[in-house]
Amino acid sequence: MSLPIITLVSFGFFEQDFLEEISGAVKLEFNCLVNHRDGRVDLSEFYDPARRQYNGNSLLKMVDNLSHPDSFKTLGIFNVDLYIPILTFIFGQAFLNGRTGIASIYRLYNERYGMPKDDRLLFERSKKEVIHELGHTFGLFHCDNPICVMRSSTYLEDVDLKKSHICQKCRNSLEISQNVVAI
Repeated sequence: MSLPIITLVSFGFFEQDFLEEISGAVKLEFNCLVNHRDGRVDLSEFYDPARRQYNGNSLLKMVDNLSHPDSFKTLGIFNVDLYIPILTFIFGQAFLNGRTGIASIYRLYNERYGMPKDDRLLFERSKKEVIHELGHTFGLFHCDNPICVMRSSTYLEDVDLKKSHICQKCRNSLEISQNVVAI
């Protein structure tokens, strides 16, 4: 039995080391193969000038339409400010138990909040958001464990407080749901 493939598609410029580290973290957390591809799409059609943000719902649908047939899951990584109509901003979103998600690092930079640049912290935050959104694609809901990566994150502080791993309760739920799918 071969391992499932998760494809990470980067939209915009990201350092290769950054993408390789994110891929490695995803591989370890989900026990899968990880491919990386560059996405080439004009993002201007997803931009809302009144909000000065990008529509997360539309970007999620676009990534879903671009998902690769050889991939079990696909996640688009962006560096733009995302929103959905009912929220001021989002770090990412995904189709629950679907094949696609998106995450943006735009609001994960220390510099946006008047703090000194910290590339290591940016990576840790990004890793958590990518794993969190992929968790949703595997059918995981938000968790009430304050350190589980599946804990909801409304603010940057929420992201910082949680770990980058799925807790045992969510891991058990993930394994049960994957067994049901395999039957």
